[in-house]
Amino acid sequence: MEFLTITLIALGLTGDTLAVSVSTGLTISKIKFQQALKIAIVLAIFQALMPLIGWFLGLQIKDLIKDFDHWIAFALLFAIGGKMIIESLKNDDSKKEFNPLKNSVLITIAIATSIDALIVGISFAFIETNIYLSLAIIGFLTFLVSMIGVLIGKKTGNHFGKKVEILGGVILIGIGIKILVQHLFHF
Repeated sequence: MEFLTITLIALGLTGDTLAVSVSTGLTISKIKFQQALKIAIVLAIFQALMPLIGWFLGLQIKDLIKDFDHWIAFALLFAIGGKMIIESLKNDDSKKEFNPLKNSVLITIAIATSIDALIVGISFAFIETNIYLSLAIIGFLTFLVSMIGVLIGKKTGNHFGKKVEILGGVILIGIGIKILVQHLFHF
């Protein structure tokens, strides 16, 4: 898989972490740099480790499904992208207040926002992606987006969160379509 595609997948996966980071900046307007750094590091670690776990799982079943793996990669990315778009349209009033500076809350958030990355990791095994490059890009971009998200939340409020989650979903769906088309037409 090419560098640009991996980068687009990584950006698509950061939609949830951006929303959490913006919410953190809104909730804790006096957040310190070290606190934002801790949040970004934890989110990046989980976002980078989950594809690795998914990749190992995908390798275990790859030979069993090699004849239709491109359909699975497409379906997984389409489902994740669709889920991100649907969740971004939900009413914010239904979300509970949280304190992401509490370790238990931060780890729960990190797991919840990286489940999509686990599934993407499974698809990486099917399409023979350089997993280590992918993990580095996903981790780095998640860290960067998380830090920027806290700053955006702190400075401007939550005006972009839903739009970014929708864009992330559209990117993942688009990449799923690209994988399917490449395999069907042998590009």
